[in-house]
Amino acid sequence: MFILDAHQDIAFNYITHNREYTLSAWEKRRREVGSGKGLATLGLPDSILGRVAIVFATLFVAPRPNRGTSPYPTYSTPREAYDQAMQQMDYYQRLADENEKIHLILRQSDLDMVLTTWESGTEITDRKQGFVILMEGADPILEPQQFEEWYERGVRLVGPAWQATRYAGGTGMPGGLTALGQELLEVLADNNAILDLSHLAEEAFLQAVDEFGGILLASHSNPRKFVDTDRHLSDDMIRRLAERDGVMGIVLYNRFLSEDWTSGSAKSTVPFSRIIEAIDHVCQVTGSANHVGIGSDFDGGFGAESIPEDMETATDLWLLYHALRKRGYENQHIEAILSGNMLRKLRASLPE
Repeated sequence: MFILDAHQDIAFNYITHNREYTLSAWEKRRREVGSGKGLATLGLPDSILGRVAIVFATLFVAPRPNRGTSPYPTYSTPREAYDQAMQQMDYYQRLADENEKIHLILRQSDLDMVLTTWESGTEITDRKQGFVILMEGADPILEPQQFEEWYERGVRLVGPAWQATRYAGGTGMPGGLTALGQELLEVLADNNAILDLSHLAEEAFLQAVDEFGGILLASHSNPRKFVDTDRHLSDDMIRRLAERDGVMGIVLYNRFLSEDWTSGSAKSTVPFSRIIEAIDHVCQVTGSANHVGIGSDFDGGFGAESIPEDMETATDLWLLYHALRKRGYENQHIEAILSGNMLRKLRASLPE
C-alpha cells in the first residue's frame, strides 16, 4: 500500500524559496532558521519514508495583486504567466534528469514502472517517486489550443482557476466559465487530460461538471461542513462530483479544516482526527469510499506550524493509514482513499 498525494507545490517552493526538493524537510528547516518562512514539510527523503509513491506536482504562478506587493513572483499578462510556469516545468525536468528516484509520469508505462518499485518486498532504497504535472490556474495557457504544447511537455491535469482567470471564476471571485474556458475544456477533453475543479467558483464548478465530457477531480478541496467558504465544496457539489465518478483530495491545512483555527494558533487546535472526520464526511455524503483521496497542498503557502497536530513532514502522511484502521475502515477502503481513487482517474487519462 502507498499514497498518491494529489497536490504539492514543489517547483513553486524551489523558485520562490530556493527549497531543493531532494533535501529533506528537516535540512531545509536547519538552513532556514530565523528566515520567517513556514516550517518546510516536503522533501524527497521524507516522502519516500511516508510511502508517497506518486505526487501531482503543480505549476503554480500567482496573479499580481491589485493593491500592495507580493513576496514572490507574480504575473500580469499571459506571457508572464507562461514564462514563470515554464521555469517550474524546467525544474521538474531537471529533477527527473538528475535523480534516478524521480520519474515524470507521461504514459501508462511510466506509471507502471514507478509502481513496480513499490511492490511488496522492494527495498526502500529502490523505490521511486512519480510526478504527474498539474497546472493550477490556467493563465499560462496562452490560448486554448496552445495547451497542446503543455501536454507535450508533460502536463496531464489542469485547474482553470485559482482566483479568477481568463478561463473561469475562482476562489473569492465568483463567476462561470468564460467563452475561452469552455473552449479550453473542449481541448482538455480532446487530449484526455484531467480537469481539476479545485478553486473554481461554484458557478463554474457546476457548469464544468455538467458540460465537461472528460475525466475530472478536485485535487485539493475540503467539505464546507468544516469551513463554510467558497474555497470548499458544499455537500451538493460533493454529490455532483461523485455522480461523475470524481474524487476530491482533502487538504491538510488547519485553516481549511477548522473555523476555530487562525494563524498563530497552536497546532493542537486542530487534532489529527479532524482529517479523518473530513474524509469520513465525504464517504457519508457520497455513500462510499470511492470519491475521496489526499491533496495535502503541503508547502503551498503554509508550513508545519499550520497543519494538524502530530504532523510535521510528508513522512507523517502514513499516519493516515493507522488512523483510518482505528476508525474502522477496511483495508480495501483505506487503499482506495490513500491512492486507489486518484489512481483510477490517472490511469483513465494516461496514453499507452
